[in-house]
Formats: sequence, structure tokens, C-alpha cells
Amino acid sequence: MKNFKLILALLIPALTGCRFAGEQYVDFTDIEAAKGLSFRVISQHETDLSDGLPDNCYLPDGTSINAIADITAYDEGDVSQVVERRTNSTTAANVAQQLLKYGNQNHVIEVVGSYPSLDSNIEPVTLSGKVMLPRDGRPKRMILVSHYTVCSNAEAPSNCFSLEGVLVKLGYGLIIPDYMGYGITGKEVHPYLVMQLTARNVLDMYFAVRPWLKAIGREPLNDDIYLMGYSQGGATTMAVEYLIETSYSQPENDNYVKIHRVFAGGGPYDVKATYERFVTTDTAGYPVAVPLVLQGMIRGNKLKINMNDIVQDWLYDKLDDWINSKQYTSAQINKMIGTYVTHELLTPEGMNQSSDKVAELYKAMTTNSITSYNWVPKASVYIMHSIDDETVPYTNATNAKSKWENANIVYNFGHYGGHVPTCLRFIYSVQTLLQEEEKERERYE
Repeated sequence: MKNFKLILALLIPALTGCRFAGEQYVDFTDIEAAKGLSFRVISQHETDLSDGLPDNCYLPDGTSINAIADITAYDEGDVSQVVERRTNSTTAANVAQQLLKYGNQNHVIEVVGSYPSLDSNIEPVTLSGKVMLPRDGRPKRMILVSHYTVCSNAEAPSNCFSLEGVLVKLGYGLIIPDYMGYGITGKEVHPYLVMQLTARNVLDMYFAVRPWLKAIGREPLNDDIYLMGYSQGGATTMAVEYLIETSYSQPENDNYVKIHRVFAGGGPYDVKATYERFVTTDTAGYPVAVPLVLQGMIRGNKLKINMNDIVQDWLYDKLDDWINSKQYTSAQINKMIGTYVTHELLTPEGMNQSSDKVAELYKAMTTNSITSYNWVPKASVYIMHSIDDETVPYTNATNAKSKWENANIVYNFGHYGGHVPTCLRFIYSVQTLLQEEEKERERYE
């Protein structure tokens, strides 16, 4: 790479809460057999979860997980005047504690690396991500994680402890790409909800990491994989499943991938329906999503639409400072935006669903909606969604269920509170399902 020090500066901020191991520490940056592979290790460190999660572990709104440790009710922001929801009796803090309760792999090896993929111009690009491994022994299986929406580069998996990393305690390994526009490509615009491109970027990291794991002697005990993701990651996970099942599901394929199970939660599987909800209700429970979706559709699909024709001038003028700088979390940006009223974010033309420009946007949103694909999932899938979700409307879940009614899918819909606490419930559910699966396997062994 041209400027290794610059890349390290982008990738490795202060790693608060991380503890370095002693004698058992394995240096994966200097294994001869791994040199020359497409996954290039940039750095690694070891995190001890014995005393809890590190400070650089973030919730979907950019809040540090430890910032909620001493409160009894999770504050999602005062949007009660514009969004109807029910309160969940289980606090985020309590669920977070439960996530760390089980498992015996307290030490997590976090390896940051780069790998080749493609950008929105179908040109070669080097992306980054993180591999999380148990310190002791080979992982049971790998979990390919598509992360939820982040706005600051500090929340990119390369730069933080991803909340899904708690699953390493159970003996699993995780592969978590940054996505285009984060990590070492942090100065680029993220093509938000451009599904096929993001799915390609995610799967390319798995293809790069798989031979690397074998080279370092950490090949998983089972070669079939889990797919997992919440929110943006939930939709991306389903797009990754689509890509695998339509292109890499044949054993004779050199890049054959076998899916063990899929976990998707709170996902915008129908981008058009999600955006229509913003307009028809004149309510944006997650205001930053409005410019994120528009910018993603316009830039990621190369639409000949000017953003300032769709969003209000005051918001358009702040796009680079607030969003594209990657300096602020979604919670901070939502606070700076200061309104949950959609028509205060969009121009009259942007609110007009019959306008030519909005029609073009809707076409792009439909193209990037996994529920619009002529495909039914084949693998076993678990989908969770809160009826009270103020960020990703529940209609996404019902549309998915209607579309995939004949698939092997377990649906878990309920009044679980808002989008953020449901994320914790989702990860806890995945942890529980993994444990139940292990117990069932032990019964027959």
C-alpha cells in the first residue's frame, strides 16, 4: 500500500478497553504461510471480555454500550410526539449483560486486514474489515456479519469492537467487513442500501479470509457458515444469501459456499416501502436515514438527479460536514438535524411521489430491495423484527413474510420496543439459538 502509516491511522484509533495477552498471544501478522494471500493483515490485538465490553463497542445509534450500563431505561430520543411505540420492559443494559454471561472464550483476537473487491464503477478497490477469533483453538464455524448502519468511521468494524463479537465467547469466529466508504475507504461516499454491491463487498471478504484461516491454522471445524446482520445488515445479509445461492451454491464451483443458517433482524428488505413511509406519514423516526437513502440511491446507481432538488437547502449544505465526513454518529447527526418531520427535510418535489425524479428514485429503491428479487431463500432463515420499530418500519417484515411465505423461515415479530433495544434482543436471540443448536447436536452424538 502506498501509505501504510496513513492506513494504520485510519484504522486504529485509541483501543480503549482492550487488554493484550501474554504467553498465549499468537502473532498472525508474521506467519509465512499467509504471506501473499489476498487478505492482508494490517494489525491485531486481543480483547479480554472478562470485565465486560470495551468502551469502543457501539449500539446502532452510535452510543457506547457502556454509556447505558447504569441506567434503568434506554433513552432513544424524544420522538414520542411523532412516532407511536411501546416501551420494552427489558432494558438494553440488562440484555447487554446477558450477552456476556455464557461461553468460555473470554479472550477475543481481533485482526484488521484488507482485501480486494469492486466499487460502484465495477473497478478494483481495496476494502477493509475485521476477523474476530477465539484465542484458544479453531472456531466451530465462521459467522459472516453484515453490520448495521454506522455514520462515523469510529464505528466501522476495523475501528471498534463490534457488538456481534460477543458470539466469539461461544467458540465461533466472525468476519465483519467495513463496507465501501468506511475503514481504509473512509473518505469515499458509502453507497447506502445499494444491495448487490454491498453484498459483493461482504462476500469478497469471506473469499479472501477463508484461505488465510487455513494458512494460519485456524480453519473452522465446520466449513459451512452462518450469515448474520441487523438493520442495514439484515437486508444486506439476505442479499448475501441471494448472491451465494444464485452464484456459489454448486459444489463444483471453486468458490463454493455452503450456508448453515441465516439470521436477519430489523432489515429494510423493501427500501421503497421504507422511504414511502417517511413521505406518507410525514415522519422520519431516524432522520439521518432520509439523506443516507437518497445519496445512496443517487450515487450508487448513478442517477442523473441533483440531491439539492430533493432535500432542503439547509440539509444539502450540511451533507459533507455531517454525513460524508464520517466524524459523527447517527445519534449526533439526528440531533443536529433537529426534526422528525419529513417535509422539513425534503423539498416539495422530493415529497411529490408522482414527480419524475421521485419516480426514478423509487425505481432505484425497488431494484435495491431484496423482496423485489425473483428469488426465494433456500437456507434455513430466522427473521426478527419489532412491531414498534421507529427506524425500519414493520412493513418490511410483513412484506418479507408475504414474499417468502413458502421458504424455510422462522419469523419472530413482537412488541420489542424501538430499533436499538431490539438489536440487543436480536443478538441475544442468535446467541440462544446457537446454544440450542449445540445442545441438539450433542444429543445425537
